[in-house]
Amino acid sequence: MNIETTPLQDLLVITPRVFGDERGFFMETWNDCSFRDAGLDLTFVQDNHSRSSRGILRGMHYQTENTQGKLVRVSRGEVFDVAVDLRRSSPTLGKWFGVTLSEDNHKMLWVPPGFAHGFYVTSATADFQYKCTDSYNASAEVSLAWDDPTVGIQWPTESGGTPQLSGKDIAGLAWDSIPLFD
Repeated sequence: MNIETTPLQDLLVITPRVFGDERGFFMETWNDCSFRDAGLDLTFVQDNHSRSSRGILRGMHYQTENTQGKLVRVSRGEVFDVAVDLRRSSPTLGKWFGVTLSEDNHKMLWVPPGFAHGFYVTSATADFQYKCTDSYNASAEVSLAWDDPTVGIQWPTESGGTPQLSGKDIAGLAWDSIPLFD
């Protein structure tokens, strides 16, 4: 696998080795030994899978308790995936990074604990899969406003319009109102 650093401290883009022929392809999306050898000693407790249609934005979510690290990927379609650093001790606090994840490029994003995370679907549909280092805790979930001007995420929305959002994401909090991590 190939591991690329990003402008945000500890956030990584991971591209697995893909073996293909006329029958299709094979790749390992998780191998404990390989990730450990690369310096990523991770324990996952939950796997999630969502399917969304073009124009849907999910995020920017995080938990203040049961803080989750996430290894995210797309097995069908394409998304623009985004993480925002919420760690006060980080030199990249308040910065965001976005990357296209797709069934064609096979890229994954390692989103460590202490980041808000979300994605925008750019294909007709997208299957989004992710491994989490801690369990979901609805009572500790926070949504940072997807369009917060302080963070300034540049989403590739159609015609610059508003994406389709859940009620939770419509009610997302401004940067100045969200809890941060130490």
